[in-house]
Amino acid sequence: MSKKTSNKLSTKIYNEELYKLQVELCKLQEWVVAEGLRVIVLFEGRDAAGKGGTIKRILDRTSPRVFQVNALPTPNPREKTETYLQRYITRFPAAGEIILFDRSWYNRANVEPVMGFCTKKQYKRFINNISNFEETIIQDGILLIKYWFDVGMEEQSKRFKARISDPRKHWKLSPMDLESHRRWYDYSRSKDQMFQATDTNISPWHVIDGNDKKRARLNCISHFLSQVPYKEIKKEIPILPPRQDSDGYKEPNYAYKWVPTNI
Repeated sequence: MSKKTSNKLSTKIYNEELYKLQVELCKLQEWVVAEGLRVIVLFEGRDAAGKGGTIKRILDRTSPRVFQVNALPTPNPREKTETYLQRYITRFPAAGEIILFDRSWYNRANVEPVMGFCTKKQYKRFINNISNFEETIIQDGILLIKYWFDVGMEEQSKRFKARISDPRKHWKLSPMDLESHRRWYDYSRSKDQMFQATDTNISPWHVIDGNDKKRARLNCISHFLSQVPYKEIKKEIPILPPRQDSDGYKEPNYAYKWVPTNI
């Protein structure tokens, strides 16, 4: 399914374009707060396809009071007895909030059936009903945007090997990642079925080619900005006030415990 991207994007061009997009994200968040909008963005896709890196670049320069990320852990004993969508609904946005789900309720359509974490009956009930659920929340005024990050087999293997060899990336490699590598075609089949059932006109999937990480981040952020109608809120440029008079203040000769300069 994944497209082949020709030339890799240079770091210089990437940084220049990312700066422009992050400026627009800041304009967007001001508009969302001013207008009281509610936005949900789902990030799904292949493991190591670039979801986390894209989310990080969105959060880098935005306010955590507006942009909030949810990466839900394994459900606890109480949550296992709840209605499946219940713990996702509690994290839905209020006015002026944008909620990013780093994996979402679509675990029930992809990870869970492949790994045997849900029954066939639970899976079928989810697939048959989720589009109606999404239509309901959209009709309630929530803007729902769904992204699927795709990556080729060779590129995914390369990224997993990098996580194995680089101590800084060990935390990014889980037993589930190893299984997703082994079960490539099982995940392919589940993805195909999920798209067939849930890629609707009202709530479509937007597919990101993740083979080039830099280009994927820029494409996703740019597309996201295009999905939320916003205007720049004009503000007066503040003037930095002068310092107050010292009024005789003198810094005490205190024995501060300075952190050693080792580098």
